[in-house]
Amino acid sequence: MMKTVNICINGAGPVGATLACVLARAGLRVLIIERSPLEAAIGPHLDGRAYALSEGSRRVLAQSGVWSHLPNGAQPIKEISVIDGRDVTGPRPNVARILTRIGTRSLIFGAQDLPDNEAELQGFGWMVEAMDLRRALHDALRHHAGPNLIIAAPDQARFTFDDDGAIIALTSGAQYRAQLVVAAEGRQSPLRKQAGIPLTRLAYQQNGIVTIIAHENAHDGTALERFLPDGPFARLPLISTDAAPHRSAIVWAAPAARAHYLHALPDETFKREINARLDKHVGAATPVGRRWLYPLSAQYAQKYVSHRLALIGDAAHGLHPIAGQGLNMGFRDIKILSEVLVNAFEKGQDPGRDDVLKLYQRLTRPDNMAMLLTCDIMERVFASRHPAMQILRRVGMRGFEKATPLRARFIRRTMGLL
Repeated sequence: MMKTVNICINGAGPVGATLACVLARAGLRVLIIERSPLEAAIGPHLDGRAYALSEGSRRVLAQSGVWSHLPNGAQPIKEISVIDGRDVTGPRPNVARILTRIGTRSLIFGAQDLPDNEAELQGFGWMVEAMDLRRALHDALRHHAGPNLIIAAPDQARFTFDDDGAIIALTSGAQYRAQLVVAAEGRQSPLRKQAGIPLTRLAYQQNGIVTIIAHENAHDGTALERFLPDGPFARLPLISTDAAPHRSAIVWAAPAARAHYLHALPDETFKREINARLDKHVGAATPVGRRWLYPLSAQYAQKYVSHRLALIGDAAHGLHPIAGQGLNMGFRDIKILSEVLVNAFEKGQDPGRDDVLKLYQRLTRPDNMAMLLTCDIMERVFASRHPAMQILRRVGMRGFEKATPLRARFIRRTMGLL
């Protein structure tokens, strides 16, 4: 017997699982499909990866019920130092000052930059370990499982679209009819390919190295972004643990060959390379997490919707990690798509109608494309070693410091508050 749902979500990663919880809590009947067992995404060991989440993303996770399931909480990012150049400044400056040096150019974003009308803000964003977020997603899905949220995992499906929706034939044998299918399958999205939606890719010939470090001194909620000749290096504060009271995540991009070389270094040599790039106030550091190596690229789908199909997250777009906005754009997709779908559902309308989906695309794609372009320009500008470009960068940073309205709008956008 074929069962009916309002929405089928293919993929139970952070974006797909969060959307499922938001829609189920709003009263829609949701089927979520994941090819791996949900428990396979969680484990007892340190993962070595972490997510930088905007305040807007935190609010989506709170709305979905996921945030309350985080086992160890989250670390607010209270201050951000952006440095263009090799030299690291000595003592950490007052957050209200912008350092001006001949060899470097620095910007400090501190408490004075937080939006005045958001009094409850604790910082510019939040750092959450990947394993903690996966555990929270797992627990939230299990908590919401029931008549409004059907979980098919591990399972896969064949999708057949018709005028009224889609027929979903699971490999387990069950069949469902859905008014709308949402592709949350990641960058290789099979549903996007099935729909024939063109994809544009931008290759950067870079790889990213990701790990976790323990360091001597407290980070005080500060984050560091350094633009170096071989690529950007970021230190992002993490919440304390009994084993390591002072910890940070490292995201380090370099040309592909150089990144492979660094990733393969012996532990002591890798440790020295990290310490050479750190801000001095955190003291000596030791890598404590697994090292991950990822090829870096950007991509975007030429459209986010097709007949009875919507793309979200990496299925729709992927960014260079230079501004830490990739996953946050996915949570912004969730916010807008869920609002559009819930509004249609509450009015008794078909949530898979073309006009509903086109509204979602109209509200998301222009801003997403603007952020993708911004990250692409930042990567190309800060990656250049040409002296003229270095001068242009530092002039631009000085101008950005003084352009108060532009600075305020940029901060609100990256915080997910626009």
